[in-house]
Amino acid sequence: MYRENQLKKRLLNQQKVLVCWLHTASPIVAEIMALVGYDGAVIDLEHGPVDYLCATTLMQAMSASPTSPIIRVPWNDPVEIKRALDTGPEGIMVPELSNAAEAEALVRACLYPPKGKRGAASVLNRASSYGLDNAKYLEDEAKELLVIAQIESLEAVANLEQIIAVDGIDVLFIGTNDLSGDCGKIGDYDNPVFIEALAKAEDIIKHSQKALGGLPRACDSASAMLERGYDFVISASDVLMLRDAALQDLKTNREVSA
Repeated sequence: MYRENQLKKRLLNQQKVLVCWLHTASPIVAEIMALVGYDGAVIDLEHGPVDYLCATTLMQAMSASPTSPIIRVPWNDPVEIKRALDTGPEGIMVPELSNAAEAEALVRACLYPPKGKRGAASVLNRASSYGLDNAKYLEDEAKELLVIAQIESLEAVANLEQIIAVDGIDVLFIGTNDLSGDCGKIGDYDNPVFIEALAKAEDIIKHSQKALGGLPRACDSASAMLERGYDFVISASDVLMLRDAALQDLKTNREVSA
């Protein structure tokens, strides 16, 4: 469904945004999270059970809200990106960008010729309101689409300045889980190699014209990240909220019933 991208507009106005993960593949959950008022919601095709038809259903459920739907594709693959964009998200998130060439390939996959190499069938797809807004969609595609590149390796951190220089990427999102794994062990956030890499990546992005994105670790919080300069923070996950609330409910009531 074509419309103005409120999330991108907020970032361009130098406002910070709060985003949630959608892993449950439930349109009811997606609708609730959007109506609550998150600025954006990531529909996860990399690690979640969602396919493109399901992603479309989730976005339809969110459409009564200004919350911007973002699709995270499984990989930096032009076919995956093309199919995702045709369903009409307002943002695209791509994992494991390692160098400028990969960043350039991402941007090309997002844009129609002459700026890119995206295949054209917009007159048929939800992205242009099934052709009802096709001319406007083609005119505004680069302006309204939020492009998010994930920085998740030591190679990516080493090449970060070159990645940032690629025109068309809006958010550099540091994936701390995979970055920690690349530094030696997943979740070892006390590793000096990880600490140095994270600090370097944060500093480079904060001193650029691009937005800094990430999500809290167990030793961090969304509010702390925002205070130290993050612009785009994934502060909640539907699965984790449901799991943790259920665990707390069971713990509380088991103690009474024991």
